[in-house]
Amino acid sequence: MTTHTHDYDAVVARYFEAWNADGDRTRAEAVAEVWTADGRYTDPLSDATGHEAITAVIASAREQFPGFVFRLVGDVDGHHDTARFSWELVNEADGSAPVAGSDVATLDAGSRVRAVYGFLDRVPAGA
Repeated sequence: MTTHTHDYDAVVARYFEAWNADGDRTRAEAVAEVWTADGRYTDPLSDATGHEAITAVIASAREQFPGFVFRLVGDVDGHHDTARFSWELVNEADGSAPVAGSDVATLDAGSRVRAVYGFLDRVPAGA
């Protein structure tokens, strides 16, 4: 049996770099670094497979919440090829965090994301 060791904190840090990347090119490069070519991102609002589609989901979220960044809440928990973590979408101007969620990510042998299953724990009223 082959066992792979992952640096879950590093993987999640790269994941947040992709979500917080400014500009289409930088975002696309970050997504390509983090996800496998056939990677999938799914949450209650989206289901995207492949770098282009995942980049578009991230761009849409960034456009919907300008001036906000995604930040890790608490510690990353991981075992085998799976990591779970919580996050908030934070307004850089006032520190408010109207959106929060939890994600579960599966990784390939090279610590690239194969799939993310996202859950929204807190959303603004009317969203």
